[in-house]
Amino acid sequence: MKLDATLIRRYDGHGPRYTSYPTAVQFHTGFDEQSYRRVALLSNAGTSRPLSIYVHVPFCERPCFYCGCNKIITRNPVHAEQYLQRLQREIELQSALFERRRNVRQMHFGGGTPTYLTLSQLAALFSQLGRHFNIDRSEQREFSIEIDPRTLGPSSLSELFRLGFNRLSLGVQDFDPNVQRAVNRLQSIEQIDECMVQARALGYRSVSFDLIYGLPLQTVASFDETLATVVRMRPDRIAAYGYAHMPRLFKAQRAIRSDQLPDAETRLQLLALTVERLTEAGYVYIGMDHFALPDDDLARAMRDGSLHRNFQGYSTHGDCDLIGLGVSAIGAVGNSYSQNRKDLSGYYAALDQGRLPVDRGIALSMDDVLRREIIQRLMCQGELRMREIENSYALDFSEYFAHELAALNALASDGLITSDPDVIRVTERGRSLLRTIAMIFDAYLPRAASTQFSKVI
Repeated sequence: MKLDATLIRRYDGHGPRYTSYPTAVQFHTGFDEQSYRRVALLSNAGTSRPLSIYVHVPFCERPCFYCGCNKIITRNPVHAEQYLQRLQREIELQSALFERRRNVRQMHFGGGTPTYLTLSQLAALFSQLGRHFNIDRSEQREFSIEIDPRTLGPSSLSELFRLGFNRLSLGVQDFDPNVQRAVNRLQSIEQIDECMVQARALGYRSVSFDLIYGLPLQTVASFDETLATVVRMRPDRIAAYGYAHMPRLFKAQRAIRSDQLPDAETRLQLLALTVERLTEAGYVYIGMDHFALPDDDLARAMRDGSLHRNFQGYSTHGDCDLIGLGVSAIGAVGNSYSQNRKDLSGYYAALDQGRLPVDRGIALSMDDVLRREIIQRLMCQGELRMREIENSYALDFSEYFAHELAALNALASDGLITSDPDVIRVTERGRSLLRTIAMIFDAYLPRAASTQFSKVI
């Protein structure tokens, strides 16, 4: 698959990644702990949905300069112990809101660096979750953890597998030592190779790599070598993100020299190279920055229409209510989103007072729910059947979305979509610009500052 460079240049503005709709920009403090409690309790009614749990571990031993995540740099083990005490209290408070019959089908540990915690700490945390939630132990579960290979010991992967994790996400970013030094993340090819060999031998269901294009000192030639190494290792999934340089917002990024960053043309070449190399190697281009082998669950979900998008990117479990645990964690329960306090002191203070640390969120209006479904269908299924929307929401699509349909004409002229009276379909050319297509249906975007979002490419 080749990208149309001219087309991408034309549409390379700023826009949301749509891990939620409305996006986090619309979250507000009017949605508080009591609002969340009401939504969570109501979610148990009737044939309630299974659960997904996200656990945020914010600690890292050293900063990766590109990172924009909520993190705390420390080598003091006391900080982790203090955090785990509060996290266990949050688990107790959250579990009281959800009926035990609702099984936890999906779980993801992210960060920060989840493997900053010792194996005994991770085991205790997993045990605490098991005491308070109905943890699925079947083969259908999807329990994943983000791994920094530099933090692993000889038995780490086997112990994580024994706990119940069956998916790994490795932060690779780039194999070029010059790039690694520029972003303060030195790790060898051999470290990643050893992780892959161990994971395969242990029986992990899936291993994914995170890559970043647009990092300092990257060239098309050097990143081509990184991609060749990745293809040789054959991870099941690959997420290739464009680096968003926002030093005003993320202090660590101030250590990156802006004069070493690839220019816009080189970034475009890096993206085009990534898509071309990975699809030539047999990976399915899921959309935006995600790729998967044809037999991976993500590719299967794309084919059967069950693909979903949430705060971890593309997912196979769209039928779950998501509980966010930890500082800054985001949840999605019923028709609502909520986010915990982003500051550790505020997070601790709430839990020490016996309160959930919910700081802000949003209860979706009917228009939000409608537009969320449309954006999900476009980004995950690549098509929108307008008659189905009309039947589900009792509206005239052409009347309700007259402005949006007019705006889609330009995208159709450029070959990003095809459209007839019943179906809007994303073309092969349009798959790399899914964000641009989805933005047409975003009612908040005209009122939001574009610089709040990363570049589309």
